[in-house]
Amino acid sequence: MDQGFKLRYDQMRESNPTGSEALSGSVEVQQYQQSGYARNICFAWPGGRRMFFNYAYLVAAEFDPGHETNMVKLFFSSHTVLVKGYSLDSLFMALLDHFPRLVKATDLRYVLAEDKTEAVVIEIHVEKKEV
Repeated sequence: MDQGFKLRYDQMRESNPTGSEALSGSVEVQQYQQSGYARNICFAWPGGRRMFFNYAYLVAAEFDPGHETNMVKLFFSSHTVLVKGYSLDSLFMALLDHFPRLVKATDLRYVLAEDKTEAVVIEIHVEKKEV
C-alpha cells in the first residue's frame, strides 16, 4: 500500500482529512523560529529550481499593493528579486524582521479564491545586477 494513501486513509478514519501532513504540497512560507545570526532566504519555483540569498546582503525592500496582485521587490547587493502574489503585506512585514526562510511559488492555476486571503506567491523573478 502506498505510504501517502495510508496516511490519508488514517486521517479520514480519524475524521481529520485535512491534517497538517495533507498540506505538505500547498503554498508555504517557512520561517525561522527565533532570532539568530546567519540567516538565508531561499526562493523555490514550481519546477524545482531554488536560489538562496543571505539576509546580510539585503539592502532594501519595497512593497507595492497594486490592484489585484501585490509585489515585493527585494534589493540585494548583487541581485534584485521580484515576488508577485496575493496578500503579500504579511510577507513584507516578516521580511522586515528576517523571518522567512523559504518562499515557495505556486502555479497560478492552483490558487483558489479563498487562498488569496493569505500570502500566496505566484511569481518570482531574479535579476543579476550589472556592475
